[in-house]
Amino acid sequence: MSIYDCKVLNRKGKEISISDYKGKVLIIVNTATGCGFTPQYEGLEKLYKEYHDKGLEILDFPCNQFGNQAPGSDDEIHEFCALKYNTSFDQFAKIDVNGENESPIYTYIKSEVKEDIIEGMKNKMSMKAVEKISTTCKKDGDIKWNFTKFLVDREGKVVARYSPTFKPEDMEEKIKELL
Repeated sequence: MSIYDCKVLNRKGKEISISDYKGKVLIIVNTATGCGFTPQYEGLEKLYKEYHDKGLEILDFPCNQFGNQAPGSDDEIHEFCALKYNTSFDQFAKIDVNGENESPIYTYIKSEVKEDIIEGMKNKMSMKAVEKISTTCKKDGDIKWNFTKFLVDREGKVVARYSPTFKPEDMEEKIKELL
């Protein structure tokens, strides 16, 4: 199996194959509109605007599994992101990233890279605390919170997994390498 075998639903309910993104560098991120990390949409959009023409795609998967911080319909979430953060990258239907109903794309990417990159003692301590309050983080490799970011190279290999505390703009050098 490869990432390109996965299928997801766009926010209108249409099935999309990840193979449509073959040859692109991908950031795959689970998001929420009511989270302390929600301002990371700004950094994601900045990366998208800077590198989209060079082959970067951002796949945004809203998820309501962490503190119920992604309430609302797919359209309401999209409207919030477009109005508040001017997002223009692809946003998909709300999914689960952990547990029995987790999306197959998350089953796959979590199996490829199980540990988050976390920089700094403060961020490590914050993520340990978050992991304890996360009711869906039950086993090794599970997503701990909103805004966990996966970086996928042009061949479909998951090359890195960044913790929610890792700012999107701090991924820029690695993205440039992959492009």
